[in-house]
Amino acid sequence: MRTEVAIVGAGPAGLLLAHLLARGGISSVVVETRSQDYVASRIRAGILEHSSVELLTEAGLGERLHAEGHEHRGVYLQWPGERHHLDFVDLTGRSVWVYGQTEVQKDLVAAGTAEVVYEVTDTVLHDVATDAPYLTYTDKSGRSARLDAQVIAGCDGSFGPSRHAVPAHHYERTYPYSWLGILADVAPSTDELIYAWHPNGFALHSMRSPTVSRLYLQVPNGTDPGDWPDQRIWDELATRLGHGQDGWKLTPGPITDKSVLPMRSYVQTPMRHGRLFLAGDAAHIVPPTGAKGLNLAIADVALLSRALTAWLRENNAGPAGSYSDDALRRVWRCTHFSWWMTTMLHASGDEFDAQLQLSQLRWVTSSEAGARGLAENYAGLDIGF
Repeated sequence: MRTEVAIVGAGPAGLLLAHLLARGGISSVVVETRSQDYVASRIRAGILEHSSVELLTEAGLGERLHAEGHEHRGVYLQWPGERHHLDFVDLTGRSVWVYGQTEVQKDLVAAGTAEVVYEVTDTVLHDVATDAPYLTYTDKSGRSARLDAQVIAGCDGSFGPSRHAVPAHHYERTYPYSWLGILADVAPSTDELIYAWHPNGFALHSMRSPTVSRLYLQVPNGTDPGDWPDQRIWDELATRLGHGQDGWKLTPGPITDKSVLPMRSYVQTPMRHGRLFLAGDAAHIVPPTGAKGLNLAIADVALLSRALTAWLRENNAGPAGSYSDDALRRVWRCTHFSWWMTTMLHASGDEFDAQLQLSQLRWVTSSEAGARGLAENYAGLDIGF
C-alpha cells in the first residue's frame, strides 16, 4: 500500500493531521495499535485554548463544539480564606472552552476524512532518513503489511515507536507528586475551574458537562486509588476547595472513574529526523496543571500540516525544514508555563516554599501585569508563536 503521508497514531493529533492534509488534497493512512473504541474512550484533556477552537472551527470541526461546549471567561485561583477570579477576556480578549478530548475525537471520527487501520501490532519505521520511508506492521487478522510514503508523521504518544526512531536529546523533570482524578455524575459546584493551593496539597475542580464533574487531588507518587474510598475523596476535596467558605458548597455525587496520573515534563529535540516528523506526546509531555497537552498537539499538527502541504504540493521545503524549531519555540513556552503553574500550586511540605507560593499567588491575583501574563499563557498564544 502507498500513500503520501503515513501517520502513526489515531488519537486527536493523528486524526486532525489526516483531516487537515485531506483539506489540502494530500492523501494519508493512519495506523493505530488500539481499537477504535479504546481510543475514543480515553479520558484526557478537557480545556481548549482560544487558538485551538479557532483552528478546529476553520477546519470544519466546530459545529458540535460550539453547540455543546462551554465557553469560560477565566478561572479561579484560591488558597485558604481567599478566592480570586481571573477574567481572561477582560485581560487578553481570549476565552477558553470546556470540551473534552473524547469529544474532539468523536468529531474527527465523524468527519470521516481519515483512512485508519486499527489494532495493528509490530509497527516498525524504516528508512526514515531516506527519500523512501515506509512502515511495516501486522494487521488484526495476522497478515504482514507494508505502507510506503513520502513522509511519516509520528503522532503515537510517548510509548509508540516514532519517538525512538529519532536520534535526539531529551529534557525531563519528574515531579514528586501525582494527581488522583475522578469523574463524578454530579453537576459542577462552580461555573469555572477552581485551582486551589492548600497545605494538604493542590486540588482542582473542573468539569466535562453540566452533569459531569472532573476533580483532582494532589497525592504522593505511587498512590493506589483503592486507598481512597469515595467518602475520603469528597472529604478531602471539600477541605482543599474551601467548602463553606463565603457560603460556597461542594456537592458530592457518584464517582464513575478513579485514576492516578503521574506528573512530568518531557521535551525531545529535534522533532524531525529525515522524513519522520513528531507531533504531540511523541515529542513532549507537560503536567496537566496548565491545560496544555492537547492544545500543544493541535498547534504541532497545524504547523506540520502547513509544512507538508507546502512541501508536497508546492515543492517548498522551507516550512518543513523549520518545523522542529518553530514547534519547539511554543513547546518550551508551554513547558515553562505548565512547570510554573505546577510549582506555584502544589504543596512540597517545605514552609519556605509555601510562603513563596502564597506570595506568587497574591501577586498574580493583585497585579494586572501578573494576571495578564497568566491569562495570556492559559488562554493560548497564537499558533506559530
